[in-house]
Amino acid sequence: MLIVSQNMTNYDVSLPQDTILRINLAWINDLETLENILKAKSKQNIFIDLPKNRTKPPNNRYSMNEIKPILESYSNIKYFALSNVDSAEYLAEYMTYVPKNITVVPKIESYLGIKNIEEISKLLGDEKVVMLDHDDLYSSMLKKNDDPKNFQVYIQQLIDFCNKNDVILLRTVGVMFADTEKRVSEYVK
Repeated sequence: MLIVSQNMTNYDVSLPQDTILRINLAWINDLETLENILKAKSKQNIFIDLPKNRTKPPNNRYSMNEIKPILESYSNIKYFALSNVDSAEYLAEYMTYVPKNITVVPKIESYLGIKNIEEISKLLGDEKVVMLDHDDLYSSMLKKNDDPKNFQVYIQQLIDFCNKNDVILLRTVGVMFADTEKRVSEYVK
């Protein structure tokens, strides 16, 4: 599974046909812009990423009541990620808003999420997918004065669980930088 920022399509980059485009709602300034992107990318499978409890900028916030009609209206939305999932109870609050044809992807960003991964994964449908945010995991460890040496231990625990339980684990592989970007906060066309 290859998921890339929808911004990759703004450049002359050849992507495999089955590439999934990720739209991070933190960077979407209004839902009309989101819908314009979904229409423009109607032939692409889409991965929507809803940041919840995000503290770093940008910090656009949308409620599930605002998002639900969009999830129901666009058949190209295949995945819906939710940030900062630390427990099954937290994830359960959002599951009822997401149509059954969309795979819910909890983003694991703390040791608590790793510790509770078994309960979290039990809420997922047939296609079990979780996403690890390495940077946020490390930041949460620092905030809790956790020994940085545990970072790799925690990641290995998550990898081992996912491998043993047929859960797809999405991890960051590189980042794209460009000197052509001129906009300050809205990185979408």
